[in-house]
Amino acid sequence: MAGVQWDRMEAGTLGEDLNPWATKLFDTLQRADPTTPTEQAAYSKWLDERSAREEARSDRIYGAIGVIPSPLWLVLFFTSGLIFVYMLFFADSGERALTQALLMGTVVAVIVAMLLLLQFLDNPFHESIGGLRPEAMERTLKVIDQELSPTQRRMQLPCDTRGNPL
Repeated sequence: MAGVQWDRMEAGTLGEDLNPWATKLFDTLQRADPTTPTEQAAYSKWLDERSAREEARSDRIYGAIGVIPSPLWLVLFFTSGLIFVYMLFFADSGERALTQALLMGTVVAVIVAMLLLLQFLDNPFHESIGGLRPEAMERTLKVIDQELSPTQRRMQLPCDTRGNPL
């Protein structure tokens, strides 16, 4: 399982509170005192990695809350309705009903498909068809478990099995 972060992304509640690891990382940062050039280089690399992690978390939060604003949705639905009414005005009584239904049906189908695609892009974290799943996160956890030696597996972890800090 990828943990609580993924569950919260699916629920749309990821950005509602502070990062639970921020305090732990800050405490670690305060205790560090690199003195040798090697330690300073490692410390600098650690800060870069931490910054990249925080940026990635912010990107995930932004993607989880939906990026298409409500006014745009209103305009899209209004435009869709206008196109449908426009198609009704061009209905020709001389044509068979099947022909008219096919013309209107294809236009409506394209508009509905585009609106559904936008809805998917606005909310990509879900369990149904096409939803993003945490396969890469879970694969990384398996690789980490495989790389750990038996001694390292017995070490005290900084989090529980769900990813919450202890």
